[in-house]
Amino acid sequence: MTDLPWREAACAGLLGVGLTVAGMPVYLGWARNHGWGQVIRAEGPQEHRLKAGTPTMGGLVLLTAGLVAGLWWREPSWDLLVFRLVVLLGAALGMLDDLNKVLKRRNLGLRARDKLFAQGLLGLGLGGWLVATRPEPGLSVPLLGFVAGAWLVWLAAVLVTTSTMNAVNLTDGLDGLAGGTSAVALLAFGAVSAASGHPDLAVAAVGLAGACLGFLWFNCFPARVFMGDTGSLGLGTALAALALLTGTEFLLVLIGGVFVAEAASVILQVAWFKSTGGRRILRMSPLHHHFELGGLHEVQVTVRFILVGVILAVAGLLAHLGGIR
Repeated sequence: MTDLPWREAACAGLLGVGLTVAGMPVYLGWARNHGWGQVIRAEGPQEHRLKAGTPTMGGLVLLTAGLVAGLWWREPSWDLLVFRLVVLLGAALGMLDDLNKVLKRRNLGLRARDKLFAQGLLGLGLGGWLVATRPEPGLSVPLLGFVAGAWLVWLAAVLVTTSTMNAVNLTDGLDGLAGGTSAVALLAFGAVSAASGHPDLAVAAVGLAGACLGFLWFNCFPARVFMGDTGSLGLGTALAALALLTGTEFLLVLIGGVFVAEAASVILQVAWFKSTGGRRILRMSPLHHHFELGGLHEVQVTVRFILVGVILAVAGLLAHLGGIR
């Protein structure tokens, strides 16, 4: 077991915060001058219409700062280079989606099937890397132990990548929610990465977590900027890649439990709506809107979801550390 490189991780985290805080005002001025404002979907809560025009695509600054902060680790492995590449590709997909919305002044970006296809390709790329570089490809399955099989790796890579990217994207619906929950999950995976013998990935994860915290300075209620799909898809890719590269895919379900609940709420709502001819389980999905429409202020929902994320992250770390001893 490798101890967490505290000094390097702390420096990367602080650098991520500093770069984001320093760079965001510059981006905000540029975005306002170019009219890069958020278009709010008509189906959402009525209060959210007041947010129309808020600068979006702040994920450009967040992810740039986070990836640069991760360079504090001077001895990158091939896994780290692959991690950086897939995060950039995930962010690029989100940026295409954001640009399609911003330039056309509508809340419809790329077609869902096109995004899913691109996400699947990212998953296949990660799966291919794991199969090619691991001595014995397979998955560590809870209660069963290690199960060998290259096809399992390919399948897990596609499912983990596509589901995590979309789950984080769905969570990005309240001021500070996606940034806060992502910061918690990334910090947890920083510790998981170090404990799994990947100190370079640990520093990269903490650098991104620091950038998320810096982003919250501008994204907390009332938000001055949104991360957009650029940020949410990039962060989702980062979490998926960390889980896959460290062989802790199932741990992501626990540490990222808030994201799982958000995605599950949409799936259940749509399935129930179609099967019952228009009835609903929730007031509105994703799950955070259900509580918001139930009378809670979005700040209350955000803080409580982040607290749940902290509890789940601690539980995940305890489970992981207990399992590797």
